[in-house]
Amino acid sequence: MSELTSAPRIRAAGPDDLDAVLAFWKTAAEGTSISDDRSGVERLVARDPEALILAEREGELVGTVIAGFDGWRCHLYRLAVHPDHRRQGVATALLAAAEERFRALGGRRADAMVLQRNETAQHAWGAAGYAPEERWRRWVKPLTG
Repeated sequence: MSELTSAPRIRAAGPDDLDAVLAFWKTAAEGTSISDDRSGVERLVARDPEALILAEREGELVGTVIAGFDGWRCHLYRLAVHPDHRRQGVATALLAAAEERFRALGGRRADAMVLQRNETAQHAWGAAGYAPEERWRRWVKPLTG
């Protein structure tokens, strides 16, 4: 197996990773979030140091996922894989790490936020065993601005 297709190194992000993560999301993530700034990601890592999971190959950031657990529900956000590393097992490795985290914390079911227009992501989530829950709709209210 070549280095590019070998299993990525999976680890939790630390404070020194945050600028690289924010830059990575501009390249690899679909869309932006109100929380896509340094202070938002700093709060996440300070509150839950294991929630932001990174995938690396040869020291290069190739994927991320946020595996948030509030004590009741398991939420997945920001599953992103660099375009040059897609379909090489990066998302699978990230989701396996996130799901193991949830199981260790006592989680029973994981949910993921997936943009309706992002067909590539929908295929990836489906391949990972996730399915849309059509009975529910996400309601949001910005708390700033």
